[in-house]
Amino acid sequence: MGEFLDLEAQDGVRMPWNVIPGSKQELTTCVIPVSTIYTPLKSFPNIPVLPYSPLRCRTCRSVLNPFSMVDYTAKIWICPFCFQRNHFPPGYDSLSEDNLPAELFPQYTTIEYESPSEKSSIPPVFLFVVDTCMIEEELGFLKSALSQAIDLLPDNSLVGLITFGSYVYVHELGFGQIPKSYVFRGSKDYTKEQILEQMNFFAKKPKPTTGVIAGARDGLSAESIARFLLPASECEFALNSVLEELQKDPWPVNPDQRATRCTSTALSVAASLLGACVPGSGARIMAFVGGPATEGTGAIVSKTLSEPIRCHKDIDKDSAPYYLKAVKFYEGLAKQLVIQGHVLDLFACALDQVGVAELKVAVERTGGLVVLAESFGHSVFKDSLKQVFQSGDYDLGLSSSGTFEVNCSKDVKVQGIIGPCASLEKKTPLSSETVIGQGNTSAWKMCGLDKATSLCLIFDIVKKDIPEAIGQPTTNQFYFQFLTYYQHSNGQMRLRATTLSRRWVTGTGSLQDLISGFDQEAAAVVMARLVSFKMETEVEFDPIRWLDRSLIRLCSRFGDYQKDSPSSFSLSPRFSIFPQFIFHLRRSQFVQVFNNSPDETAYFRMILNRENVSNSVVMIQPSLISYSFQSGPEPALLDVAAIAADRILLLDSYFTVVIFHGATVAMWRKAGYQHQQEHEVFAQWLKAPHDDANATIKERFPVPRLVVCDQHGSQARFLLAKLNPSATYNSTANPLPGGDVIFTDDVSFEVFLDHLQRLAVQQ
Repeated sequence: MGEFLDLEAQDGVRMPWNVIPGSKQELTTCVIPVSTIYTPLKSFPNIPVLPYSPLRCRTCRSVLNPFSMVDYTAKIWICPFCFQRNHFPPGYDSLSEDNLPAELFPQYTTIEYESPSEKSSIPPVFLFVVDTCMIEEELGFLKSALSQAIDLLPDNSLVGLITFGSYVYVHELGFGQIPKSYVFRGSKDYTKEQILEQMNFFAKKPKPTTGVIAGARDGLSAESIARFLLPASECEFALNSVLEELQKDPWPVNPDQRATRCTSTALSVAASLLGACVPGSGARIMAFVGGPATEGTGAIVSKTLSEPIRCHKDIDKDSAPYYLKAVKFYEGLAKQLVIQGHVLDLFACALDQVGVAELKVAVERTGGLVVLAESFGHSVFKDSLKQVFQSGDYDLGLSSSGTFEVNCSKDVKVQGIIGPCASLEKKTPLSSETVIGQGNTSAWKMCGLDKATSLCLIFDIVKKDIPEAIGQPTTNQFYFQFLTYYQHSNGQMRLRATTLSRRWVTGTGSLQDLISGFDQEAAAVVMARLVSFKMETEVEFDPIRWLDRSLIRLCSRFGDYQKDSPSSFSLSPRFSIFPQFIFHLRRSQFVQVFNNSPDETAYFRMILNRENVSNSVVMIQPSLISYSFQSGPEPALLDVAAIAADRILLLDSYFTVVIFHGATVAMWRKAGYQHQQEHEVFAQWLKAPHDDANATIKERFPVPRLVVCDQHGSQARFLLAKLNPSATYNSTANPLPGGDVIFTDDVSFEVFLDHLQRLAVQQ
C-alpha cells in the first residue's frame, strides 16, 4: 500500500484503479467502478497558499496546473482538459523554464489560492437547539457540557439559543436584564414570515413590501438580529444564566405516554431564524436531542408508549406510519439549509431512538457532524463536543460555505458523489446519464466541511466512438481536477485545486497493468459506500448476493487459475486481501442491520460516508493488537484463534475500542498483583493497552466508546462479534488451551474462500 499512501499524502486522493480501464466494456469487466475517495481539506505540512486569484481556462474554467503545456516564448498555456490555448496575463511576463510560478511546479499538484479581497464580514455563528424533555440528571449533564462548550467558543463568534419540549422557546439574549423568550406551538408549521412577525423583527423598521427578507441588507435592522445572535464575549453571562435556570419541560406526561417533543418545529424555527439573520454565512445549528420526536411534521412515533418505535422491518414493509412524512419534511429542511448555506449538527443521546434515520438527509447534505451516545453524561458525547471547539493538535479544522467542482478529460463523466454534500444541479457535458448519489451535476454545495471530510466520486468511462480531432494531441492520460472553494476558519475565502493524471489502458495486454494499479483498501471502501447507498435506495436489494457476485466476477477476471480447478486458483498480492475485506464487510454493521436500530444504522453509514480510506477500513475490518509477556505489542489476525488466557487484546473497530483480558490475566488483575511492588512489570503491561487506546481515542471524532472486558464476561461480545469464527460450537477443531469458541452459524473465512475459489474458476 506504500505508493498509494504516498499519493494520498501528496493530494488527499485514493483510487481503486490507479491505471484506468480505457473503454466502457473494459470498465464493466472490472466490476469496481473508476472512483476516487478525495479529502478536499486534508492538512498538508507544505501546501503553498498563493495570495492571488487563480488563472483559469477560457473554455472549461479549469485552473492552471503542472500538467498544462506551456509555450514560454509566446506566453501561452494549453489546458489539458479541453486543449484551449490561453494567454498568460501581464503579471507572468518573467515566465521561463527556470522561473516558474508555484502553480506550474511539478510537485504542487495540490495548491491553494487566497485572494485578500475576499473575506466574509460575518463571524462564525452557533445556534444551540436544546431538548428539555428529559430527566433532571440528563438535563444536568447537558447543561454542564454546554457551559464548557460556551467557554471554548471564539470570542467573535455569534451565539443563539433555542430550547424546546412541547413548545419552542427562542431566547432573546440581547435583553440581559430578565430572561425573555418567544414561544411557538410545537404542533404547528410556521413560515419564515410568520416567525419574523411574531418575534417583532418589524417593530422599529417596517417590513419591506417586496423581495426576500434575508439579513441586514434586505430589510432587517441590525438591532433586531443582535437580540437573538450575540458575540460570545458579550452574551456569555446571559447565556449561562438561561442555562442555569433551564428546567425540565414543565408540561405533565402521563405514565403510559411519551413526552411531547417537537424536534422538527424547533429545527424549522432555527433554520428560518438563521436564514433571515445571516444568510450565506458559516452558521451551524447544533441540535441536542434526548429522545424521540412525538409532535410536529417530523414526529417519528406517537405519544402512546404501547406503540413501539419503527424498526428496520417496519421501514422495509412500509408499515412505519410516520417515517415517510418525517423524511419528506427533513428533505425540505435540507434544501432550505443548503440554499442558505447553513449546517445542521446532531448530538443524539438517549437509550431510545431519537430519529437519526429521518434526520440523516438534512445532516448529510449540509455536511453536519453527528454523534450518537446513550447519555449526555457519557464520554462519547462530552469529549466529542469538546473536540468540536478545541484548537491545537486535534482541531477538526471546521470550514464552511464550500463549493466543490470537478473537471475531467472528455472521455470521463461523473456519475455522482456519495458523501456529505448536495447537488447544485449544474448539468454539463461532464454529467453522466447514470446517477449514483448526488449526481446530474459537476458542482456540489458543501455547507460544512473539515479536515477529515472525504467524498467518494464515481466516474463513467465514455467509449471513444470517433477518432481524435485533427490538431488535438493523442495521449493515454486521463486528467482530473477537483476545485474546492470554501471559507477558511480565519474567515478568508480560499480555493484549493488538486489536479491528477492517471494512465489508461485497453485491449488484451492490459490485465497486468490494471493489476499493478489496484488499491484494495480504496476498493473495499468504495464497495462499502456503494452497498450502503444501494440498501437505502433500491427496493428488494440483496446486499450479500450483490457483494458475493461482484467478488466472484472480480476474482474470475483477475485471478490466476486453470478452468474448473479450484486448487489452482491464486490471486496477485495486489488483490490478496480484498476477499478478506469483503468477508468482513458482509458481516459488518453496514450490511447486517438485524441487531441494530434504524438510528444506529443511519449513524454508522453517515460516518462511513464522510471518513477517509484508512478510517473506513478500520470500520470494515477492525485492527487487533495482541499484548503478551514474552514479546511487545504485535498485530494479530482478526480470528478467534487470537484469544489466549495469558494475553491482552486491543480491538479498534472505529466506533468502539475494546481492551480484552484473557482469563488468566483477568484472574491476576482481580487478585490485585498490579498493586504489588514486586509485580511492577505486570502493572506496566496491564497499562500499555490503555495508553494505546487513549492515544487512539484522543485523535478520533466522534470519540469512540471504550469497553474494558474479560474473557467469558458479558461484554466480551464486543470483541467476539468482530472475529472470524474459525472455531465455533459445532466445529470439529478444538480451540487451543485457554482459547475460545464463538457460538454462531456464520461461515468462517476459510469456508468463504473455499466457495469463492470454486465459483471463480467456473466458466
